[in-house]
Amino acid sequence: MKRLFQRWLLAGVVIWLPIVTTIFAVRFLLDLLDHTVAWMPTAWQPESWLGFQLPGLGLVFSLVVVLATGALAANWLGLRLLGFGESLVARLPLVRSIYKSMKRVAETVFSEKGNAFREVLLLEYPRPGLWVIGFRTGEAPDEVDLHTGRSMATVYIPTTPNPTSGFVVMAAEDELIRLKMPVEDALQLIISMGAVRPEVAAQTVAAIDAARPER
Repeated sequence: MKRLFQRWLLAGVVIWLPIVTTIFAVRFLLDLLDHTVAWMPTAWQPESWLGFQLPGLGLVFSLVVVLATGALAANWLGLRLLGFGESLVARLPLVRSIYKSMKRVAETVFSEKGNAFREVLLLEYPRPGLWVIGFRTGEAPDEVDLHTGRSMATVYIPTTPNPTSGFVVMAAEDELIRLKMPVEDALQLIISMGAVRPEVAAQTVAAIDAARPER
């Protein structure tokens, strides 16, 4: 009876854990977007003239703002306004550094031509014999290459179970092992703390076996 109870308990946890985690993550995101309505003047906020809070309005408002901004930036007038706003931001000592950094990150990550976070790497870290999964974010600065005398790459090493917290290392290109594993599978491996093992395609397994030295 005890073993049966444990089996039922584990089965229930396996079913409910991903459901509850997903619900909390989605709810956190929706609550965060819902608060964007607070950016509007008080007199314009729907709650002030409706008399009650309308769920999901912040999500709609955020979507409209993002689409409107993208449409505005796609024409000559929008580019001029954006350039004028950036020139004002460039005069603020602390703000300009944060804005410039985040803009470059957004342009690099969301660019169709960029390769940031599109390649899964295997890196021997923090000591020989231990390996970690990382994501290529770009090339190291030229000054780093000059000091090391090698071609270096910047690699983001995520932490588990929250891959959004991590750190960046610079590693030599010839020390990086490029995996054919999809980014989604690598993230599942990290989030699950290694419990979820990505499935490898048959052709990938054959290529790995062919590359192994004969014993």
